[in-house]
Parts: sequence; structure tokens; C-alpha cells
Amino acid sequence: MGIIQSLKCRECGKEYEPSFRYVCEECFGPLDVKYIYPDSIKRETFQSRTEKTYWRYFELLPIKNKNNIVSINSGFTPLQKANNLGKDLKLTTLYVKNDSVNPTFSFKDRPAGVAVSRAKETNLKAVGCASTGNLASATAAHAAVANMPCYIFAPSDLEYAKIAQALAYGGKFVAVDGTYDDANRVASVIGDSKGIGIVNINMRPYYVEGSKTLAYEVAEQLNWKVPDYLIIPVGSGAMLNAICKGFEELNEIGLIEDVSNLKIIAAQPHGCSPVVDAFKSNSDEVFPVEKPDTIAKSLAIGDPGDGIYVLKRLKQYHGFAESATNQEIIAGILKLSKTEGIFTEPAGGVSVAVMQKLIDEGKIDRDSNIVCYITGNGLKSIEAITEILPKPSIIKPDVQIVSAMIR
Repeated sequence: MGIIQSLKCRECGKEYEPSFRYVCEECFGPLDVKYIYPDSIKRETFQSRTEKTYWRYFELLPIKNKNNIVSINSGFTPLQKANNLGKDLKLTTLYVKNDSVNPTFSFKDRPAGVAVSRAKETNLKAVGCASTGNLASATAAHAAVANMPCYIFAPSDLEYAKIAQALAYGGKFVAVDGTYDDANRVASVIGDSKGIGIVNINMRPYYVEGSKTLAYEVAEQLNWKVPDYLIIPVGSGAMLNAICKGFEELNEIGLIEDVSNLKIIAAQPHGCSPVVDAFKSNSDEVFPVEKPDTIAKSLAIGDPGDGIYVLKRLKQYHGFAESATNQEIIAGILKLSKTEGIFTEPAGGVSVAVMQKLIDEGKIDRDSNIVCYITGNGLKSIEAITEILPKPSIIKPDVQIVSAMIR
């Protein structure tokens, strides 16, 4: 299994034993897992495995003992060649990484699964999360398999489908009358005082490791080739940073070539786009959005924890940051559905809308290899588009009448 060398501060470089900590004592910077990689890892190591989950990369994940893995068979989701959407956008090569088909229907099954497995391995008695919806379901599902109590801290105005899903798995829901950032603050204090593993707060160094498997899978599915562009939706920014880390790790152990030509696109919804605002103003500081206003609830994080690191990644990988309005998001959802048969939640609509906008502006080369990340399922957020969908008309069960309608 993965051999952890240390937890290393992203800011000052100080290293710690891999214990239950998540910030640097010296500078309060975030901590990342640093590994000792086995020399035996080759491309064939993974290609020869029959396990079709992200745990096929267990040597690169922070669990010592396989018996502690809590799996609901997530990952190794389709990398779909999007020929119809690509033709619509006049692109040569477009792929859609479709994480909407994970067991709880979002990419959050990846970080939640790693974090709950780590909680089990370190003998924590309960887990929880602060969530805009998808993480609540993913954490509660893994907690159910691990037979651990699960506490969900989230804004009270979340889409009910996401609340119902988490409750069905047995999660205990704490509906906070406020924003995601309010829920995050409450969860942080409760987690530390009660000894609960809040997966995206006090277990964050291990939690974010799950998202980097989105890089591993894309690389393997492209026969170990590095794409030219990645279109990534951004809420907290943790997924984007983890995907970059994943490609860098594959390069470090020799499974892929140089990643310096990779270009990263950060996609956010208008109404909650603090990273985009900072990028466009050429600022190194991300200013919080106090009251997010967007249909993309899963990206409505006004104070993104990894926001400044997204900005650094954009500079490192010659990228761009752009936002999409509610109308553009809805158009993106419908375009993806009608061309590729993939029904995404608004976060995926943000990815498609931003991709189209940057293509139209000439900021993405139409002849390049592009991967667009779709991170959640549209069935969780149907209210985002129900008002604009055609309403079925009721007719009598008369074959002649029906036949006359169908041409």
C-alpha cells in the first residue's frame, strides 16, 4: 500500500509525522501527503489489474493496510470521446471525463472514500463533512459501509435531492441557516472539539488525495498521454490542485512525459467566482464572496480554501479562469445532454459553458486534445432546468390522434 513519508507544508516546507493534523504549526499552511514510491511501479502495474475502481492505484494513496479500505466501487469512470459535442464546437479531439456515474453520482466519492478509509485506519469513531451537497452523500455512503456515525454540516437551502440522498445513507444532517462558509466554520469547531474526522477539514491532507485519481485515470485511459487542456470546475479549488498533483506524481515516477505544456482552465459560476475575479485582476489574493448567488450550488463556496493555490497552478500551467452565467450554465447542461447523452448538474454545465466561451475567444486551440471534467449528475439538481423544459401535453389514448402528431 501507499508508504507515507511525511505531511509536508505547502508553504514553508516543514515536514511532520503523518498524524491527525492538517495545518502547519509554523506558518499555518496546508499539509500535503508526501510518499515513498516503490521502484517497481510501471505502466503495466496498473494496466494488468482487473479492479475497475480508483483503488487500482493503491500504492499512490495514503492507506497502509488494504483491510482498511472502505470502498463502494467508485472511480475508473468513462473517458468518453465526445464526437458530437466536439463537432458542435468545431474541435478536433474532445473527451469528457464523466464522474456523474460514480455510486453516489459525483466525483466526491473519490476524496470521501480515501478520507473515511483513513479514519478507519486511525481508529476514529465518527466522520463528517461540511458540504454543498455532493460530499454529504459521498461521506454518508462510505460511513454506512464503514459502520461509522456521520455528521453533515450544510446550508439549509441545499437541493433536497442531495439532502435526501445523504439522509438515506444514515447521515445526521445539521442544517445551518447560512452559507457553506458558515457551515464550514461550525464543522471545524465541532470536529476538533468532539474528535470527529471532518473529511474536508481536519482530514483534508488525506481527503484531497482521492481527487488526484482523476489525473491517474485520464492518463491511463489516454494510453499515458498528457492532454493539452483540462477544463476543471472550481469550488474550493481542492480538486484542481489535486489533479495537477496527480499528473506531477505520474511524471515523477516515470509513467508519463513532461507535463509543462499542460494548460489548466478553472471554471466558476458567475455569482460565486472569487478565483476568476482574482485571476482577471492579476491578484495573488482571493477575496471572498459573502453571499453566493448561482444555480451551481455545488460550486457556491465564497471563500475557497485552495483558491490561492488555483491561481498558482494557473500561472504554472499557462491557464485561464472564466465564469459562466446561470443562462450559460443551463445552455451547457442541455448541450452536453443533447450531444453526448450525459445529464450533468450545474457544475458540469459550468465546465461546458466556460470551455465554449474560451474556444470562441480563441484562448483554446481547436486542434488540441481537450479533457472536460463533468463532476456530478443532473438528477441531483433538476430544478435548475425544469422551468425551461417543454411540458408534456396530455392526449386521449387514440392511435389516430397520436399518429397525426408524430411526423
